[in-house]
Amino acid sequence: MPRAAVLGKPIAHSLSPVLHRAAYAAMGLDGWVYESFECDETGLWGFLETLDEDWAGLSLTMPLKRTALKLVDTVSELAVAVGGANTIVMRDGRRHGDNTDVYGIVAALTEAGLGAPGSAVVLGGGATAASALAALAELGLTKAGLAVRNPERAAESVAAGERFGLTLRVGALDRLPDLLEADLVVSTLPGIAADPYAGQIAACGAALFDVVYAPWPTACAAAVEASGGTVVSGFDMLVHQAVRQVELMTGRTGVPVEAMRAAGEAELAHRASEAVLPEV
Repeated sequence: MPRAAVLGKPIAHSLSPVLHRAAYAAMGLDGWVYESFECDETGLWGFLETLDEDWAGLSLTMPLKRTALKLVDTVSELAVAVGGANTIVMRDGRRHGDNTDVYGIVAALTEAGLGAPGSAVVLGGGATAASALAALAELGLTKAGLAVRNPERAAESVAAGERFGLTLRVGALDRLPDLLEADLVVSTLPGIAADPYAGQIAACGAALFDVVYAPWPTACAAAVEASGGTVVSGFDMLVHQAVRQVELMTGRTGVPVEAMRAAGEAELAHRASEAVLPEV
C-alpha cells in the first residue's frame, strides 16, 4: 500500500491531504494513502526512521524545511541553493530532499499573467522567502527588494538570493515604503503579520502575491483588489507545488491540476462556512 503524508507543526489546517487525495482519485491510483502528522524539528529524525518500503514520500511545511536538509541521503541542487526542502521522496530505501515551492510560485505567477515582472520586493525572511527569491530569479529578475523585521538577521535570505544571481536591497518592514517602487510585491509573512502594511502595498500600485490562503482575502489582498490591482493567492502556489510533489512521489506525469484545484476550493469553502456557523 503506497503511503505519503504531510508533516509540520501545526498541521491540522493543511490542505495537502485534500489535494493529494484528489490527484490519486483522478489518476486512478487505488490503494494510495495520504495522511497528516504533527511533527516538529526534534521529532523529524525519529519519524523518518520509522518509514518502510511502503512510503513514497513526504510533504514538509513549517518548521521542517531547513531541518530536513540535514536528514536526507541526497538533496537536489535547488533545495540546497534555496536552503530548504519541502519534499522528501523515497527512492530505493533512500531519502531524497527536493523543493517544489519554487515551481509552485513560478507556475502561480505565470498563470496569473505575472510571469515577467520588471521589479519585485519580497516581504519576510524565512524559507518561503528564499523560495520566492529563487522564483523571481527564474522569472528573469537580477535584483529585488527584501523587507524584513530586522535587516541584521537577514543573512540567510540574502545568501539564498545571491546564489540565484540576485542583488538584494534589504530594508526594514517598518520602513517598507522605501522599497515599494516595484511591479510585484510577494508577501511571505505568516498569518496577519502583513496586515499593518496593507494600505502601503495598495498605494504603491504593484500586483500582490500573498502566500497566505486562509482566511482569504487577507487585509493586503482586499486592499490591493479594492484599488484595482492584481492579486494572486497562496492557494495557487499550494496547488502547483502539490502537482509537482505528486509527480515526484508517484513517478507519473499528467497530474490533474484542475481536479486538485476544485477539491481544494471546495474544502476551503467548507471550512469558511463552518467558521461562521453560530454556536448552538
